[in-house]
Order: sequence, then structure tokens, then C-alpha cells
Amino acid sequence: MKTLSALVRRNVSLFFKDKGMLLTSLITPLILLVLFATFLGNVYRDAFVSMLPAGMPLSEALERAIEGCVGGQLFSSLLAVSCVTVAFCSNLLMVQDKVTGARADLTVSPVKPSRLALAYYLSSELATLMICLVATAVGLCYIACIGWFIPFADVLLILLDVVLLTLFGTALSSIVSYFLTSQGQMSAVGTIVGSGYGFLCGAYMPISSFPEGLQTVLSFLPGTYGTSLLRNHAMRGALEAMVDEGLPAEATDILRDAVDLNIYFFDRSVGEGAMLAVLGGTVALLMLVYVAMNTKIKKRVG
Repeated sequence: MKTLSALVRRNVSLFFKDKGMLLTSLITPLILLVLFATFLGNVYRDAFVSMLPAGMPLSEALERAIEGCVGGQLFSSLLAVSCVTVAFCSNLLMVQDKVTGARADLTVSPVKPSRLALAYYLSSELATLMICLVATAVGLCYIACIGWFIPFADVLLILLDVVLLTLFGTALSSIVSYFLTSQGQMSAVGTIVGSGYGFLCGAYMPISSFPEGLQTVLSFLPGTYGTSLLRNHAMRGALEAMVDEGLPAEATDILRDAVDLNIYFFDRSVGEGAMLAVLGGTVALLMLVYVAMNTKIKKRVG
């Protein structure tokens, strides 16, 4: 345990000492928030207004609730993407150790390959989680400025979602990083993930707007459920406020489907408990695969 703790401290310290990696990881969520609020805010707002029943008066309270929904959707999109993309930035240290030869020095020491792999994972998770918690705090401040409707219980659930998604992102990036041998390769992979993952998880565009066949394919991906969990917990209070202002139940159901609060697996609605189970189970599976790659493969090569 002392060896594992020392390795984790070493990796976290190196990550925060590298100003390039740290700034890249910190700036990415903030840039996404600015871009989402600037270019997608009006699009989301118009979409919510268009879903209101014809003739429904747009009162000041209803407008504020709509702003809360817009903020919740932007906030959940930001976190859904950042929890995964930041993990790819923080995992640059694993590749960097291969480039500098530090990984080879560590592998010839008495440290077990599985313990070394776990140390990389834990240190990357800690760095990713700290940065994503900062992004969460900034996002909550943004929502407070435009319209706060999130109850305290949902704030706690959002924090749980962030932890699970960072665990998922770290496990995924750790497996991918295992096969990379240069920082150029890692940067290229990070760029691809950053540009494509947001579409695949429904952060940039709701999955409900995709063709039915693609919706079915995306329902097999755990990131889909992570985004939906964040959406539910960030937007539930604002939606309830819209109902209190007279939004009919039929319109509420349409709106929940439109923004992926409701996710369907072969036409069957997936509850929040099932979403948490899928995300947690995927994290456990990816971690097992990652540790096995760093033990059994090493033994076979040796």
C-alpha cells in the first residue's frame, strides 16, 4: 500500500507541475462552457419555447424556468464531455513516462505491473476529478446567475454523476493510452475523442434527434446514460417549475423525450437506477480489462 501511495503522489505531483498539461485540462471545460453558452444557448431556448402548447402565456416565472432548463442542458453537456476528455489529458503522463524511459525504470523495480497500472489509474482519476469538480463549481455558478432550480439532493446526485463519469473516462483513456508510445499519438487521440465523443454521448445534439437506427446503436454506449443522468439531475427542478406554471403533462413528456431525459433501450424506458448500474458496471469492467492488460500481457511477453 505504501508503494501504491507513493506512486500515486508521484504521478499527481508530476501532472500539476507540468503547466502545459494542467492548463490544457483546466481550459478545456471553461472554453466549452463559453462556446455552449454563446452558440447553443439561444438554440436551446428557442427549442424549449417552440415546445410550449399554442396559446400558453409566456409569464416571467415561466421564462425564468425556461432559462433554468437551458442552463441545466448546457451544464450537463459540459460535464458529460469534460469528464471524459479531461481524462485523456491527465493520462498524458502515462505516455510521457514511456517516452522519457521512466516507465521502463519503474517496471524493472520490484513494483508489480498491476500495482503500477493501478497507480496510473488512480492518479489520473484524482487529477481528472479535481479539474471536473472545478468545472462543476463554475457551471453551478453560471446556473445560479441565469436561474437556479436545482434542489440540494440533485446537486449531490450531480457530484455522484461526475465521479462515475470521471471513473469511466479515466478507465477508457487508460486502456487507449496503453497502446500509445508518443505524445503526438496521445494528442491525436485526444483531439478525436474531444470532437467525436460529444456527439456519441448526446451532449452536443440530443440522441432523440438522430435516426432511429443510430439511436438504437447509441443506447448500447454507457456515455449515453451518463449524459442522461446529468440532464435529469440538472434540469428536473426547472421542469417541475414549468409544470407549476401550467405546462401540461403531455408537453412535459414530449420535452423530456426531446432533451434525452428519457432514454429508451429497444422502446423500453431506462430508469435512473438502471443508468447508474450500467455506468458503474462499465467502469468495473474497464478497470478489470486495464489491470489484466498490464499483468497477463506483461507475463506473456516476459
